[in-house]
Amino acid sequence: MAVDDAALTEDERAELEQLRAEKAAREEAERARQERAELERLRAERQARTEEERARSLMEPGDDLSMPVGQKIVLAGVAIAVLLAVLMLVFGPK
Repeated sequence: MAVDDAALTEDERAELEQLRAEKAAREEAERARQERAELERLRAERQARTEEERARSLMEPGDDLSMPVGQKIVLAGVAIAVLLAVLMLVFGPK
Protein backbone atom coordinates (compact mmCIF):
# COMPACT_ATOMS: atom_id res chain seq x y z
CA MET A 1 0.00 0.00 0.00
CA ALA A 2 1.70 3.15 -1.17
CA VAL A 3 1.09 6.48 0.51
CA ASP A 4 -0.16 9.16 -1.87
CA ASP A 5 1.96 12.23 -1.19
CA ALA A 6 0.24 14.36 -3.82
CA ALA A 7 -1.70 17.39 -2.64
CA LEU A 8 -5.45 17.28 -2.68
CA THR A 9 -7.22 18.56 -5.73
CA GLU A 10 -9.60 21.47 -5.39
CA ASP A 11 -12.60 19.10 -5.59
CA GLU A 12 -11.13 16.83 -2.93
CA ARG A 13 -10.33 19.79 -0.71
CA ALA A 14 -13.91 21.12 -1.10
CA GLU A 15 -15.30 17.67 -0.29
CA LEU A 16 -13.05 17.43 2.77
CA GLU A 17 -14.21 20.82 4.02
CA GLN A 18 -17.84 19.86 3.44
CA LEU A 19 -17.40 16.59 5.35
CA ARG A 20 -15.68 18.43 8.20
CA ALA A 21 -18.56 20.91 8.34
CA GLU A 22 -21.13 18.09 8.41
CA LYS A 23 -19.20 16.35 11.18
CA ALA A 24 -19.03 19.59 13.21
CA ALA A 25 -22.78 20.11 12.74
CA ARG A 26 -23.51 16.55 13.94
CA GLU A 27 -21.28 17.02 16.97
CA GLU A 28 -22.91 20.36 17.82
CA ALA A 29 -26.39 18.81 17.51
CA GLU A 30 -25.34 15.97 19.83
CA ARG A 31 -23.91 18.45 22.35
CA ALA A 32 -27.16 20.43 22.27
CA ARG A 33 -29.19 17.25 22.76
CA GLN A 34 -27.06 16.26 25.74
CA GLU A 35 -27.40 19.73 27.27
CA ARG A 36 -31.19 19.64 26.87
CA ALA A 37 -31.28 16.21 28.53
CA GLU A 38 -29.14 17.47 31.40
CA LEU A 39 -31.36 20.54 31.79
CA GLU A 40 -34.49 18.37 31.97
CA ARG A 41 -32.84 16.06 34.51
CA LEU A 42 -31.77 18.98 36.70
CA ARG A 43 -35.25 20.54 36.51
CA ALA A 44 -36.81 17.23 37.55
CA GLU A 45 -34.40 16.95 40.49
CA ARG A 46 -35.20 20.49 41.61
CA GLN A 47 -38.95 19.87 41.35
CA ALA A 48 -38.64 16.62 43.33
CA ARG A 49 -36.72 18.43 46.08
CA THR A 50 -39.31 21.21 46.16
CA GLU A 51 -42.18 18.72 46.42
CA GLU A 52 -40.35 16.77 49.12
CA GLU A 53 -39.77 19.95 51.15
CA ARG A 54 -43.45 20.92 50.77
CA ALA A 55 -44.62 17.48 51.89
CA ARG A 56 -42.22 17.58 54.82
CA SER A 57 -43.52 21.00 55.88
CA LEU A 58 -47.10 19.70 55.78
CA MET A 59 -46.52 16.53 57.79
CA GLU A 60 -43.61 17.19 60.17
CA PRO A 61 -44.06 19.14 63.41
CA GLY A 62 -42.37 22.50 63.74
CA ASP A 63 -39.44 23.32 66.01
CA ASP A 64 -41.85 24.01 68.86
CA LEU A 65 -43.48 20.57 68.27
CA SER A 66 -46.71 22.18 67.13
CA MET A 67 -49.15 20.02 65.21
CA PRO A 68 -48.34 20.06 61.47
CA VAL A 69 -50.84 21.49 59.01
CA GLY A 70 -51.41 18.15 57.28
CA GLN A 71 -52.34 16.48 60.55
CA LYS A 72 -54.75 19.33 61.38
CA ILE A 73 -56.45 18.89 58.01
CA VAL A 74 -56.82 15.12 58.52
CA LEU A 75 -58.23 15.58 62.03
CA ALA A 76 -60.69 18.22 60.81
CA GLY A 77 -61.86 15.85 58.07
CA VAL A 78 -62.35 13.01 60.56
CA ALA A 79 -64.24 15.32 62.93
CA ILE A 80 -66.57 16.44 60.13
CA ALA A 81 -67.18 12.81 59.09
CA VAL A 82 -68.00 11.83 62.69
CA LEU A 83 -70.31 14.85 63.10
CA LEU A 84 -72.14 13.96 59.87
CA ALA A 85 -72.52 10.33 61.01
CA VAL A 86 -73.97 11.42 64.36
CA LEU A 87 -76.36 13.86 62.70
CA MET A 88 -77.52 11.15 60.30
CA LEU A 89 -78.18 8.79 63.21
CA VAL A 90 -80.10 11.41 65.18
CA PHE A 91 -82.10 13.02 62.39
CA GLY A 92 -82.12 10.21 59.84
CA PRO A 93 -85.14 8.09 58.88
CA LYS A 94 -86.56 5.92 61.63
